[in-house]
Amino acid sequence: MNVLVTGGAGFIGSHVVAALLARGDTVTVVDDFNDFYDPAIKRRNLAAFAGAFRLIEADIRGALPVVACDAIVHLAARGGIRPSVAEPRLCTEVNVSGTQNLLEYARQAGARKFVFASSSSVYGLNQRVPFTETDPIHCPISPYAASKLAGEALGHVYHHLYGLDVACLRFFTVYGPRQRPDLAIYKFTQAILAGQPIELYGDGAGRRDFTHIRDILQGILAALDRPLGYEIINLGESRTITVRGLVTLLEQATGRSAVIHSVPPQPGDVPVTYADITKAQRLLDYQPTTPLATGIPEFVAWYRASS
Repeated sequence: MNVLVTGGAGFIGSHVVAALLARGDTVTVVDDFNDFYDPAIKRRNLAAFAGAFRLIEADIRGALPVVACDAIVHLAARGGIRPSVAEPRLCTEVNVSGTQNLLEYARQAGARKFVFASSSSVYGLNQRVPFTETDPIHCPISPYAASKLAGEALGHVYHHLYGLDVACLRFFTVYGPRQRPDLAIYKFTQAILAGQPIELYGDGAGRRDFTHIRDILQGILAALDRPLGYEIINLGESRTITVRGLVTLLEQATGRSAVIHSVPPQPGDVPVTYADITKAQRLLDYQPTTPLATGIPEFVAWYRASS
């Protein structure tokens, strides 16, 4: 299969590229290596596969060279709740206009499958847990969440009008080796090992459904390979832990105590994320296999080895 992966130099994207190459697919990566975080990190992510794929350095909002393309895995985005609050226009332009551009690219290139990286953030202040794909979600509370909802809607348009097979995968707080340095597990690990304080928003009682990259990969590949029509599917562990509980796991894995600096809750943050994965189990045979108790020590070992 010829697969185009946008954001292929990033955390999730580089794992997808590695998995596709390992199974014999032909891969094209589109990435603009922007400075949201150090572009050198993204280049290192791909260094082990150099020469095994085609690289297109380009902004997803612009014109892209046409390549043979059976499927697109669209991971490129301006990520993060707080960055989207700080720069809402940039978030919307990249995540909405960029997705529209890629859907049109898929149509003109004759691709039959489009896998879109959506987010658990679309559930906003949903009071019903665990979150199911049929929950009403009309009240996103960050520009990032709104941009992902817009991407899902655009995917439905291209399925309805042009017959594109579209899978919108709602990722729940993905972590693992090569995680972005702005995300909590990375930042907390870095600070604990350096003896520096970690910033804990609010009282640390917020709960998150952390999902290991291995499990996310399992879902992405299954969605890529199976005809789905148009589906929105949660990919999570279907377990939650408080942020304070996460810090405790990191303390155990590092063998060090965290210095905690409490700061006010941030605009756009939600109190809980919690995935109902019944649909993923039914459509994708999805079975998460890496609980936090396993994934956190693995992450800390990777961080130590790569620092």
